[in-house]
Amino acid sequence: MVIQITRGIKISVLTTFEGTYFKNNKMHFAFSYHITIENHSKDSVQLTTRHWEIYDALNYLEIVDGEGVIGKKPVLKPGETHTYSSGCLLCAPFGTMKGHFEMINFTTTKSFKVIVPAFRLNAPFALN
Repeated sequence: MVIQITRGIKISVLTTFEGTYFKNNKMHFAFSYHITIENHSKDSVQLTTRHWEIYDALNYLEIVDGEGVIGKKPVLKPGETHTYSSGCLLCAPFGTMKGHFEMINFTTTKSFKVIVPAFRLNAPFALN
């Protein structure tokens, strides 16, 4: 598990290898990731957008930007937590993801970035 705290917002990430399958006559490696967002600040915040940089071992980079996470823009009051799961496909049995969430602080009405630290995506059979 990786953990990062930015401005009182704690991000925890846990990953799981889900298996392989063929798509368009090419093998893909499926991974899920489970993210927990905890508000340890004194202000209410809302997650508005996400930015992901997904790398595989073959040096392929995919950038994903979008609104919210899994169709939601969660509001977290002080002490609240939001957890969600999602996934990605890689063309190699291992890679990494990193990124950030854009959030709005309801007290200051200013937006700020919450860093999601780099986390590994590893198929167990590919580890040395």
